[in-house]
Amino acid sequence: MRIFVHEFATGGGFEGCDRLAREGGAMLTALLVDLAATHAHQIVTTADARVPLCVPPGVAVVRLDGPPRRRTAHLDRLIAAADAVWIIAPETDGRLERLAARVERQDKRLIGSTAAAIRQASDKGVLPRLFTGRGITVPRTAAIAPGTPLTTWMTTARAIGFPIVVKPRRGAGCDDVHLVRDARGLRRTIGARRGDRRSRPMLVQEFVRGTPASVSLVADGRQRAVALAVNAQTIRGSHPFSYRGGETPLRHPHAARAAALAVAACEAIPGLRGYVGVDVVLSEAGAVVIEVNPRLTTAYLGVRRAIDQNVAALIVDACAGMLPRPPRPRRHVRFTAAGRVSVAGR
Repeated sequence: MRIFVHEFATGGGFEGCDRLAREGGAMLTALLVDLAATHAHQIVTTADARVPLCVPPGVAVVRLDGPPRRRTAHLDRLIAAADAVWIIAPETDGRLERLAARVERQDKRLIGSTAAAIRQASDKGVLPRLFTGRGITVPRTAAIAPGTPLTTWMTTARAIGFPIVVKPRRGAGCDDVHLVRDARGLRRTIGARRGDRRSRPMLVQEFVRGTPASVSLVADGRQRAVALAVNAQTIRGSHPFSYRGGETPLRHPHAARAAALAVAACEAIPGLRGYVGVDVVLSEAGAVVIEVNPRLTTAYLGVRRAIDQNVAALIVDACAGMLPRPPRPRRHVRFTAAGRVSVAGR
């Protein structure tokens, strides 16, 4: 099978953000290594001349350059020439959804979630209502439209109770995610946004104290999923938060509960397929689901080293309807957002 792998930041979508390029490049390199190790596919990927990229032997690299219209036309030709397409991109501003829809318009097999599933999973304003009816614990959340006056922000925040988290309704990672401890902090946060041309729908969300974590899963697109690992997240700062990586597996009294809730979250969204990451917080009372990432996440760097199976192969099989038994992690692995990985005892 000819698989075309397109990573947004390193494949022509680079916008001067070194962090996105490093994270995207690390995930892409790891995925290409795993796909090449199956010896079952012809692999093609894209690269931006401004971003260094290391790929394993046998992987064809196509440079995408020039103005956006020319890059888009070239991307369409690569999709047309493939049997299956694997997209790695952030949900921010609908990027992942638009790329998935581009693949679907050409009636190509998508190794990942459908555009409709991405749209639903990416909307952090509707997930709490969807999950609450299924017994999935979520933080109290309220949506805030662009241009909403400060008085409404303040009323909403006080109803939820400080401290709160302010974040984009459709975002990725810790981008523009802020911890706001009191009314004065909210005034500063909103004031700083007044001149921001990126003005977009936002959320006010209850801040859940506990251990930040994620669950890595594979889903088959038919509302079935299997948890691969529960991972600790390393988060620094608070205004905004900064994701630095993590470790896997996470040993915590509520890790099994987190995995179960993450599976239930995946099963609540039709069309989730392939690799899915579910962010959670493990509090003293249990596990709380924060959001669903319908794409490859940085935790892939650790999970692929922690278990003895080829995770890329598991993802391809899941997209074909074949889910694995829950694997048992064999190693403890630390990883950074920049792609550095260390295995305990090595």
